[in-house]
This record gives sequence, structure tokens and C-alpha cells, in this order.
Amino acid sequence: MTKKAEEMTARELAAYIDQSVLKPEFTQEDIEKYIREGIDFGCKTVCINPSSLPIARRLCQGTETKICIVCDFPFGASTTASKVLQAGEYCKDGDIFELDIVANYGWIRSGLWSKVQDDIKAVCDVCHTYGTAVKVIFETDALTLDEVKKATEVAIATGADFVKTSTGFYTGGPSAGATMEVIRAMMDVAGGRVKIKGSGGIRTQEHFFQLINMGIDRMGIGYKSTPVVLGLEGGQAGSKEVY
Repeated sequence: MTKKAEEMTARELAAYIDQSVLKPEFTQEDIEKYIREGIDFGCKTVCINPSSLPIARRLCQGTETKICIVCDFPFGASTTASKVLQAGEYCKDGDIFELDIVANYGWIRSGLWSKVQDDIKAVCDVCHTYGTAVKVIFETDALTLDEVKKATEVAIATGADFVKTSTGFYTGGPSAGATMEVIRAMMDVAGGRVKIKGSGGIRTQEHFFQLINMGIDRMGIGYKSTPVVLGLEGGQAGSKEVY
């Protein structure tokens, strides 16, 4: 990062965003609407459920916005073989830019680190054969900071491209998401060896800017919050022109 977030244009800021279009109750019209908005904002990707892939392929074709697909979402509790089959099915046509896989965080909490590593690596291996980058979601609200740090180290060993905080659908307790404390813990362990994606709870421009200025690589932002963090609701983004 060479600029502070406050000095960036909305287009530069949008390059940090995977716009989330993941609510299972969305109609086809909702999905199309929010994918189109993500494209119009210039988001790096739109993050979609697998069943939304035909819509995303049609709308994203020829644009700068790419497709991020979730896998075994939001619980990460399928078998490894199932995760591999899912990932291969989604990525086989070669147009999936990134895949966000949910780590088995029950295994993380149980200290089953070899199983966690094998599970993630199997998905990374199949995705990488198709040129798809992998983000590993830990569901950090379910974990201690020590577990987050250990999981980051394990994910690095698998060849994962990103580690990510949250699904946004955690049901086991309070959902804080991408707190400064959790992001800092991930960054300290990563040391530049893996990219960091914050997701969950990023709803203000202040929080968004703080994470950019920390050096985060990507953020998952809900469709309602994208114009807020970009400063477009008031016609401003940072101190520069909007587009």
C-alpha cells in the first residue's frame, strides 16, 4: 500500500471489496441487482453462492469485477472428499477467480490440526489446478486468539492464498467479525506469507479505512454497506473524486 485510505478514490477503495451477495433468501432479481451494484461500484469481486453462478457469469463477463464463490458455506463441516468435489465442480470452467472455503472450526477448537491442514490442502490443490485462488475462513468468533494464530500458520502450510475471519452467518454466539485485534493477530503470524481478508462487521467507513491503513488485502462487505464504506452516499470517497 502506497496511499492512505483517505487519499484513495472510490474506485481504488472498491478494489479492496468482495461484495457479499450470499443471503439464501434472495430472489433471482435480488441476486442480479446486487451483483450489478458490485460491478458498478468497481468491486474486486462479487462473492456468491454456487447456485448464483450462472447469473454472475453473465453479468461479470467483460467487466473488471471477478467472481468469488463460497464452498461448503457457512459451516465447513462436510467431508474433505465432498469439499474437493464441490470445489472442482465450481472451478472446472476456469472462470472462478477465487474460492472461499470454510475451515472445519470444530476441528480447530478440538486441536485436530493435522486434519484441519489436510482438509484445507485438498481444496487448495484442486483449486490451484484451475488457477483459482483460495481464501480460508476460520469463523474467528468461535475461536480464541491463540487458535486464530495457529490456524493461520496451518493455512500457510497448505498453500492457501488468503486467510479470512468470518462467514457472517455464525450462530454460536456474538458475531464481531473483523475486529482490529483479530486482524492484527492474523497479520502478525502471516508476516506477508499469506494475504488477509477481513469479513463481518465492517459497516462504517472509519473501520474500513482503519483496516486498509493496517495493510489488509481484501474485505468482505455486505451489499448494504458497500456504498457506505466507499463514501458514495454523501458523494465523497476519501478526499479525492468519486470515480
